[in-house]
Amino acid sequence: MVESGPAARRASWRLFLAHFLFLLVAWTVFIKYLFPIAVALSGGARWDSHIYWDLWPLAHLWLGWALLTQPGYLRPLALVMSVVEIVIIVIKFALFLAEPEWDIWRTNWFVNKVFVLACFILILATALARPRALSEKV
Repeated sequence: MVESGPAARRASWRLFLAHFLFLLVAWTVFIKYLFPIAVALSGGARWDSHIYWDLWPLAHLWLGWALLTQPGYLRPLALVMSVVEIVIIVIKFALFLAEPEWDIWRTNWFVNKVFVLACFILILATALARPRALSEKV
């Protein structure tokens, strides 16, 4: 039997956000790691010559997992991670758009960050406007 009603809709929204994050993790790993490694190897460069290392995919994976399992710290995690991500991305966009370089690397980065920004705006809006969507178990 499929449940319906407000609690089920909130759970569906939480599931959507978690899967959005998981999709971003997969896409980010491809864009930031697998594609640069393939380009470097095919061009005879060191395998890590085009990689900009960071742990954001792991942080996004953690938040996606938290959206599914709903630990007690989910809302604070969602708020802090969303604000930090949004601030960082907006600053990076402002710096980039002041003097844009539209090569393959920056274009990949920019498109990825547009989707990451959209995801975290949705998560922040949910955490602020509908906190029960993050805390109510179904």
